[in-house]
Parts: sequence; C-alpha cells; structure tokens
Amino acid sequence: MAKGEKLTGIQKAAILFITLGPDASSGIIKKLPEKDIQKITYEIANIVSVKADQRQAILDEFMEMNKAKDFLLEGGVDYARNLLSKALGNQRAKEILDKVMEETQQYRPFAIARKADAHQLLNVMANEHPQTIALIMCYMQQDKAAQIMSALPLDLQSEVSFRIATMSSISPMVVKEIEKVLDAKLYSVIRTDTTVVGGIESLVGILNQVDRTTEKNITEGLEREDAELAEKIKESMFVFEDIITLDDVAIQRILREVDTKDLSLALKGCSEEVANSIFKNQSKRAAASLKEDMEFLGPVRLMDVEKAQQKIVGILRRLDEAGEIVLSRGGEDALIL
Repeated sequence: MAKGEKLTGIQKAAILFITLGPDASSGIIKKLPEKDIQKITYEIANIVSVKADQRQAILDEFMEMNKAKDFLLEGGVDYARNLLSKALGNQRAKEILDKVMEETQQYRPFAIARKADAHQLLNVMANEHPQTIALIMCYMQQDKAAQIMSALPLDLQSEVSFRIATMSSISPMVVKEIEKVLDAKLYSVIRTDTTVVGGIESLVGILNQVDRTTEKNITEGLEREDAELAEKIKESMFVFEDIITLDDVAIQRILREVDTKDLSLALKGCSEEVANSIFKNQSKRAAASLKEDMEFLGPVRLMDVEKAQQKIVGILRRLDEAGEIVLSRGGEDALIL
C-alpha cells in the first residue's frame, strides 16, 4: 500500500509507533492529546501484523512531513517548495506541502499577520528594514504579498524582491522575534478576536430563505425604521440575472411592462442564458428586432446598462408585490384558499 494512502491518520500513527518501537514512541505519544492517545493505542492493540513495505512507506511519509515543516519554519512556503521539489519532484512536494499546510495552518508563524488585510500590513511594515519586509512576505498568502509589493515604493520593491529571491534560511528564533514585534504593532490597528458578521448581505441571505409573509413583515418594518436601508435591501434581494428563475408566463408578463430601449440596453451586459430566456418568450419578429436594437447600440457604458437593469428589476418587484408574478424564494410560500 503506497504511502498508506487508504489508512486514516490515526492508523498511520499507530503503525508509525510500532515501527519506531516503545522507547522512541513513548516520548512522542505522551505529548499528544488524551483523546488521540486513546484512539492510537486502540489501533495498536488491534493491529495483528504490518508489512515491511507499509512500515517503510509510513516512516518515509513521516520523515518527509517533518522535513517540510522544518523548511517552512526556516524560510517559508516558497523555500520549502523549492527544496522539496529538488529532492522529491514537483508533484510529491506539492502533496506533502498541502498536508503540512492543512495540519499546521493555525500554528504557522505570522498567523495574525495572515489575518490582517494588505493595507493594514503595509501600514505597520512601511518603515521596517527590507530584509524584515522580505521575510514577512515569504509567510504571507501570495495574493496578499503581491498587493503589498505593488504598494511599496519602486526602489523598495527591487530591494525586497532581491532579498526574497536570495533568502535561503533563517533562525527560527529570529522569525519568532520578528513575529512578536509585528503582532504588537498589528494589535494597535486591528481586533483579531472579532469577526465580521451581519450587514445587508447577511440579511438578504436570510430573507431569501424565509416565506413570503415573513419577508413582507420584515421589509415593512424596516421601511418604517429606515426607508433608505429598506430600499437597498430590496434591491439586493433580486438582481436582473435572476430573471432566469422565473417561468415563461411570468417573463411574458414582465415584457409587457418593459420599455424596449431599456430592455435592449439591459441585455447588453447579461449572459447568453439570460438573453435567451427573453428571446424565447417573444415572437420571432420581436426577438429579431430586439437583437437588431442591441447591435445598433454598439459599445455602451456599464453604468447605463446597470441603470436599465435596475429599472426592470423595479418592475419585477412591483409585479411581485401585486401578486401577478412570484419571485423565487427558499422558504415555502403560504397558500391561501
């Protein structure tokens, strides 16, 4: 069984401890959580025999994982990837790094910095030595590091890039000390013990799942409290592209209300699926005429397209409120007989 691929992590650990023997295993296993010790000892007790090649495969994987962790601590993800690729090949290096990153994500250096946004990091890193900036960026997500690099002064970009490219290894103690200083600075600008919750998007997600009566009660209450906020929520609850969720009868009813100029402009910025849902609910002559109007418009401003689409969404909402069409919702609408 190559690398013990069909075994669970607990089973691999049990075979590893059997392979290492009681003296080496006892020092490791006593440092594990109690629940893991119980699971591992249960597996050890129930293993009758282990093939030599399986023991070797799991031992090799254990050594590779630990080597990858050492490389990560010394020089970051890119450093570890390069060394592992040279030793094991690109594919195997990727497999090992993926496992290590998953296991050690919460323990990786600069965990707080990785939670901060690029703007916050740039503010606290701006006056640091180029070598320090380079080290921190090696531990950042690549997209975040790219944002920071782009915002640095041009001369500093070159200096930091050179130091990243030529960085090979660094003492873990130095990494910890830099992380400690950076964390102290970040604590002054961010609250790491809180998460962003709520907002219009969260409420819209809830309202899209409730029944029609509940939604109406909530939106009417919001209108009394804050009419502007209520309008923003209504606009977010149904966008132009959602027209594809309506049945043909509803689309045909909407088309009777929509101005042709608004429709041709709105369709300029939509997907082919949305456009086809409109064309198929028109006569061949009307659909052909609409397509001609769209071509005649040529390039249009995105702002104008969005304005036209919002006008049509307004018609959808008005017809929905009047009960002439029913917009899709996650909850079950009440039936009144």
